[in-house]
Amino acid sequence: MSNRILLNIGFGNTVTLNQVVAIIQPGSAPVKRFIREKRDGGGLIDATMGKKVRALIITKAGLVVLSAISVASLTARMEGAGGDDSGAKTVRGLTDE
Repeated sequence: MSNRILLNIGFGNTVTLNQVVAIIQPGSAPVKRFIREKRDGGGLIDATMGKKVRALIITKAGLVVLSAISVASLTARMEGAGGDDSGAKTVRGLTDE
């Protein structure tokens, strides 16, 4: 059995930390174009619950996850900053594929 570390990306949604390739800000025109292409191609997961997009999480599988949590907050959660409520937790017993 292996351990997976889950990253809380807001509103009860999580991603597996070892699957994250990049976390980027959504402000530039090329990034907005990238979001539109992924939305049209079916590779987009919107986890914002209707809130403003503040971060894009790109996974190893090529999926893009939109988050309403800022890049700085997600990065701090990844690094384990913030004490016990860091937003990252270990789940035991799941197998990596």
